[in-house]
Amino acid sequence: MRRYLVAGNWKLNLGPGAGRDLASAVGERLRGRTLHGDVLVCPPFVTIPAVATVAKGDPVMLGAQTCSAHENGAYTGEVAADMLKEAGVQYVIVGHSERRQYHRETDDEFRAKIDRVHAHGLKAIFCFGELLDERQSGRAEEVVRAQLTGVLPRLEGPNAYNLVLAYEPVWAIGTGETATPEIAQQVHAFSRAQVAEILGADVAANMRILYGGSCKPGNARELIGLPDVDGGLIGGASLKAEDFVGIVDGAEAAVG
Repeated sequence: MRRYLVAGNWKLNLGPGAGRDLASAVGERLRGRTLHGDVLVCPPFVTIPAVATVAKGDPVMLGAQTCSAHENGAYTGEVAADMLKEAGVQYVIVGHSERRQYHRETDDEFRAKIDRVHAHGLKAIFCFGELLDERQSGRAEEVVRAQLTGVLPRLEGPNAYNLVLAYEPVWAIGTGETATPEIAQQVHAFSRAQVAEILGADVAANMRILYGGSCKPGNARELIGLPDVDGGLIGGASLKAEDFVGIVDGAEAAVG
């Protein structure tokens, strides 16, 4: 059985002090429990060293929100994958919808970033998902297929254990539209079928696909209990220890 992954994406929130406090509070609530999955927090770059002092994998792991597509060199403001590894990072998010929208990142950059992540022994969480007009025009599956086929076949060594996928229903974020559990399962199942075509049935069967929509303590059990949903990439609810641990509780209830 695939282990769930509950990953908190803190985005542009929490400096070193507040970040360390939050990670510590999450760890305190989970410590001593035997979990059936994994818990991850992804702070801003400057907060990573502070959080690393308390997020060492038992029970909370440490991730980053992106990394450079380059190994090193004259790239002002960039942070390389090996630097993140040295800082204690285990996972790196790549291709988040906000990176696509605000930074115009492309498939070529996503491929290069994931390969850099893998080259340094880290795991990548690759995000994908359709916009509102794409769903309304009936192109959701077309967009999902294009985003997956634009990156996965070009990677140097992807497998079910160094790569996690995260479906983001971008159309349901701040639009008033709702992504139901039925829609989540439908897209996750379709995505897993695409992975099977690209990387093989065994990889698809073992690869974790997270839901990147509005996952909260109240709906976590239902969402993560779906056959093809293996956890969540959590935004706002990851900024409060009680809410974030409530999602972990929901995941435990779903798989326990």
